[in-house]
Amino acid sequence: MAENKTFTPLPDLPPPASTVGFVGWLRSNLFSSPANTIMTVLAAVFALWLIPPTLDWTLFSAVYSGGSEACAANPDAACWPFITKRLPQFFYGFYEETERWRVDVAAIMLAVGLVWLLIERLPYRQFVGLFMLLVYPLIAWALLYGSVFGIDFFPIVQTSLWGGFSLTLVIALTGIVISLPLGIVFALGRQSKMPIIRTICISFIEFWRGVPLITVLFMASVMLPLFLPEGVTFDQLLRALLGVALFSSAYMAEVVRGGLQAIPKGQTEGAQSLGLGYWLMMRKIILPQALKTVIPGIVNTFIGLFKDTTLVLIISLFDLLGVVQAAIADPNWSVKSVPYTGYVFVALVFWVCCFGMSQYSRYVERKLHTGHKR
Repeated sequence: MAENKTFTPLPDLPPPASTVGFVGWLRSNLFSSPANTIMTVLAAVFALWLIPPTLDWTLFSAVYSGGSEACAANPDAACWPFITKRLPQFFYGFYEETERWRVDVAAIMLAVGLVWLLIERLPYRQFVGLFMLLVYPLIAWALLYGSVFGIDFFPIVQTSLWGGFSLTLVIALTGIVISLPLGIVFALGRQSKMPIIRTICISFIEFWRGVPLITVLFMASVMLPLFLPEGVTFDQLLRALLGVALFSSAYMAEVVRGGLQAIPKGQTEGAQSLGLGYWLMMRKIILPQALKTVIPGIVNTFIGLFKDTTLVLIISLFDLLGVVQAAIADPNWSVKSVPYTGYVFVALVFWVCCFGMSQYSRYVERKLHTGHKR
């Protein structure tokens, strides 16, 4: 009879060093094929050609103190005193200096509200959301303009004096808050079985998507007053806000419609089999799944809207870019590096805001991930 033998399994060997760690990451992401290797080398050469002189101009050789004379003595480097001395104007625009505290209060309330909504462990987030959506706009308008519904709370500051980054935030946030619900309504209307509703929604979406935003702003600024009754005036900023919101809502409607079409038909049939009505089915089952699917598209539309706020300059509204351009035209700062410094500053501000929105959207995507991500 054969003798039984006991076999002791050998311990698992570690994976090859070339497939894990930093070396493995390089092999799998940067040097996985000849084409990727060539692209990596070309990108490294381009970075070595671009990054060192950019850092030298922006940081190492830049001027940080003094006035225009100091910048004129070193015209081949960034002139940061131009930014620091004009920073209040870049934020407040042409707002009266004695009334700038009102902008500060509105900005602080906005920041606190947004932080409260973004931090999930804080209590009463639903009530804060309703406050920011329904009450805060009235408070902000009362603070910035001075009057609401004909009641004067503070000295009136005309919207023509608004400007800078505060105006950029007003236009962008108004467009974002209005375009999302409007886009959802028009997306649902475009898929409606009622011909009249579907025709109206399709006409609205295709009209606004087929017209450049510059044309929309010109129409809102120049043509709209011609159609108003005699003696009726409409604030230029409000006209621009309305045009931007309607323009963005058309694009948002198509983004949401893409999410609705991605939902399997079985979801709708299952909801109907439970006896759910149309609006309850949309609110509880269809829209949550559709909006989760198109989070990247929604945020992409928001980012595009935020950057498109610079176009209001053509109707004499001085947002951040417009105020910087006006400051560059100051003969006291007629230095070679001043325009470049101003545009770099604007680019950095917009990049920080857009990158922040992008990163938060990725966080929301990871949080709502349910195993269907590819």
